[in-house]
Amino acid sequence: MSLRSPLTVVMLATLLLTFGGCSILPESEPATFYRLPASTPSATSEATSSALPIRLGIATPEAGHLLSSNRIVVYPERNVVNVYEGSRWHEDAPAMLQARLITGLQQRQLFTSVGSDRLPHDLLLLSELRHFQSEYDTTPPSVKIQLDVQLVGTQDRQPIVANSFSTRTQASSAEIPDVVDAFGQASDVLTQQLATWLGDQARSL
Repeated sequence: MSLRSPLTVVMLATLLLTFGGCSILPESEPATFYRLPASTPSATSEATSSALPIRLGIATPEAGHLLSSNRIVVYPERNVVNVYEGSRWHEDAPAMLQARLITGLQQRQLFTSVGSDRLPHDLLLLSELRHFQSEYDTTPPSVKIQLDVQLVGTQDRQPIVANSFSTRTQASSAEIPDVVDAFGQASDVLTQQLATWLGDQARSL
């Protein structure tokens, strides 16, 4: 009986893997990346006749560990929190929602300008994304979004007024593309709620 050294065994295994064209590492399937669908015409058609002379900045929402990533979060049952395997947002959820809010408010023409907080602004909208997930307590599943907001001044950054907005939209099926569509619809409803509130608050300043 002959004993081979560990180095010989490793070399033989390497040769077998190289010439056999196989790998000891499992192959992971590439993820499918999703973006929110375009807003529906009815969600963006209500533009004001005259914009308020205010430049509004919108900061990227703060969020918890899981919601601040590009994973698509799902509540499959009761207290279970999970993510869709093999499916992701094309960017982190807070940045994606920020872009959605900016676009929606720009289309409604409530203010002289609307942009990110990196641009010059007179008022700043700070927020925390509390919920941005699908929930399987209905069939098909529903999408829930909750955003807590604060409107602050640019000089002292003191809160002027605060509010919380929540919306829920049921998907047409449990298929992930249909769930993504529900995220888009829920985002449009949230944008409309926010636009109405911001217009009222800005006029009273």
